[in-house]
Amino acid sequence: MATDKTLFILCTFCIFVSIVFSLSLPVFTTLFFNYNEWHFFIRQLGVGLVAITLMWLISQLNPDKYLSLIGLGIFFICLFLMGIMHFLPEALVTSAGGAKRWIRLPGFSFAPVEFFKIGFVYFLSWSFARKLDESKKSLKEEMKLILPYVAVFVLVIYLIAVLQNDLGQVVVLALTLAVMIFFAGTSLKLFMLSIVGSITVFLIAIVTSDHRIIRIKTWWATIQDMILSMFPSSIASALRVENAPEPYQISHSLNAIKHGGLFGEGLGGGLFKLGYLTEVHTDFVLAGIAEEIGALGVTLIALIIFTIIYRIFKISSRSENRVFYLFSLGIGLLIVFSFLMNAYGITSITPIKGIAVPFISYGGSSMLALGIGIGMVLMVSKRAKL
Repeated sequence: MATDKTLFILCTFCIFVSIVFSLSLPVFTTLFFNYNEWHFFIRQLGVGLVAITLMWLISQLNPDKYLSLIGLGIFFICLFLMGIMHFLPEALVTSAGGAKRWIRLPGFSFAPVEFFKIGFVYFLSWSFARKLDESKKSLKEEMKLILPYVAVFVLVIYLIAVLQNDLGQVVVLALTLAVMIFFAGTSLKLFMLSIVGSITVFLIAIVTSDHRIIRIKTWWATIQDMILSMFPSSIASALRVENAPEPYQISHSLNAIKHGGLFGEGLGGGLFKLGYLTEVHTDFVLAGIAEEIGALGVTLIALIIFTIIYRIFKISSRSENRVFYLFSLGIGLLIVFSFLMNAYGITSITPIKGIAVPFISYGGSSMLALGIGIGMVLMVSKRAKL
């Protein structure tokens, strides 16, 4: 059976979109740090070409022989790297907000968590295919079966949310885990329990962190007038947050989207990238793109990404091998949740969580990890009845 060429072409197109906007959007950052004007473009071009090459090379491999080797290899290597990062000297790691997230290598840095997500999805697929099935079980029996996975995920929470202070990645992995457990053959009751558990962990992580509480208050301040207008004044006054920090980034993000209108200001013509949206090429890339190519352009990009997701889910649904089925499903879920969390965040529907837009945001680790993940899905597509 042939590799899914449509999926490969669509992913390649999105990577080239990212390369184009890596030249257009980070103007302020380039000037502020006195970089060469081609700095971001050259780096993203190099990473993009490597990601496309990885996708193609991995897709040519035999999934029966190499999928497990690659998947489990990534999982255990990245788990080890995330475990030792906190103890490495500053010369070997790069920090963000006091948390060590990147390992420095000659010429570049990489974030193990981006690759770990791919390995984690494969580990779950490989293990679920052996431990879970469609046979009817009591809720107590199901909970006993998933208890080891809960223990593994607690370790993941510690390594990512605590040591790296990156709650957004944990939310993406928690949602992916909950949905994969359900599709692996567990009951709806356990699925709902998993969602409740994920929400509980999320809330605990927020209320135990001052900066996360401030972030929630900032987000609520942007939408409270609209929502509280639907409530009686007594309830509205109780829920209103006074003197919340000014949500500058979200405000500028919404203004950039509004300024772009339907057709945009033209490639390179955006204004809010000039110091207003300081992370316009990473976390707020969709807002920057919306200003330059308009709502129609962003809609086209969103449709392409959802077509990619559809192709991945199609490969999953038509794979007879349970590991292949669950792995493709998991990769599709990672892309879905990452894209929605970013899109909802920049439009103030939910708090911004610093999650990269799959294939589009500037960043080598995310791009390379996705290249490997999609390459593995393309490898699986040769065994699917498309």
